[in-house]
Amino acid sequence: MDYRLSPELEELRRTVEEFAHEVVAPKIGDFYERHEFPYEIVREMGRMGLFGLPFPEEYGGMGGDYLALGVALEELARVDSSVAITLEAGVSLGAMPIHLYGTEAQKREWLPRLCSGDVLGAFGLTEPDGGSDAGATRTTARLDESTNEWIINGTKCFITNSGTDITGLVTVTAVTGRKPDGRPQISSIIVPSGTPGFTVAAPYSKVGWNASDTRELSFTDVRVPAANLLGEEGRGYAQFLRILDEGRIAIAALATGLAQGCVDESVKYAKERHAFGRPIAENQAIQFKIADMEMKAHTSRLAWRDAAARLVTGAPFKKEAALAKLHSSTVAVDNAREATQIHGGYGFMNEYPVARMWRDSKILEIGEGTSEVQRMLIAREMGLVG
Repeated sequence: MDYRLSPELEELRRTVEEFAHEVVAPKIGDFYERHEFPYEIVREMGRMGLFGLPFPEEYGGMGGDYLALGVALEELARVDSSVAITLEAGVSLGAMPIHLYGTEAQKREWLPRLCSGDVLGAFGLTEPDGGSDAGATRTTARLDESTNEWIINGTKCFITNSGTDITGLVTVTAVTGRKPDGRPQISSIIVPSGTPGFTVAAPYSKVGWNASDTRELSFTDVRVPAANLLGEEGRGYAQFLRILDEGRIAIAALATGLAQGCVDESVKYAKERHAFGRPIAENQAIQFKIADMEMKAHTSRLAWRDAAARLVTGAPFKKEAALAKLHSSTVAVDNAREATQIHGGYGFMNEYPVARMWRDSKILEIGEGTSEVQRMLIAREMGLVG
């Protein structure tokens, strides 16, 4: 299979690369230090059409696919992961559920604004006591037949893009009943921002991704119309598992970008930094480190593009998405550690991008399914788990 980009995708890659270096790079460090959401950068991403990349033109999208999204995410993450995760979550977790499972009315109402970046969507799955056990949902939604409204109660945590000034909705999973065997029936429901009883907590104090928005959400007798049900009642958990499968490809592309960014910065620094009378790039130990980093970033890129190609062509991709996510997140952490080491004391200074990359890398082994969950998925797809 040929993994070279088509002329159209190569043009997209160059456009996003230029944007990342000319617009994001000069400003993002200050946003990161202040733990401030970069609204002006996000608006520009919206004007470029990045939030609409994988969606049909009839809903305001660009008519692309997950491969196009991955290309954009990789280029952004080569410079900064906070900006990249804002795009990834806005597309894969905010808009994609509505695109895949929404009614025509829901698509018409939300997708044009989500594709333009004027509005961000969020994905309310994780709960404080649930973690990786996404099926252990405690949030509930009861249908009040007298008013034809869902009444939602519960708490969600670690939700990206959920509390910005431009957040328009959060799609939440909630228990709406019980199956004949007693297991919970989980459904997905759209909750617009500002709905009474829907409370957004202050931003988390995080180790990394400091210029992205992550919050805890609480729902106290939140009422939304019955028509806000997303997809079939009782199919919410299955829907969101599919969303996560696709999202892992996007995270793998983001992680690849971070890994490649570590290579970029290390090559630049090794040529500029002199020690003992010569550039440290002339030391074989440094050369070997950077060569290994490049090898890892390259194989990570092949992995996510393979998974994306399978998704785009309609082939099974669950295992390949898990493989890509597991490998790329490991590579991101490895490359960030090595880049910091190559930079020495300067790698510990926040003015250098590799310090930000080191802080941002670890969450990639946790978010959208931990590395342990990826191994479970891979083993299951290989027939090792009943």
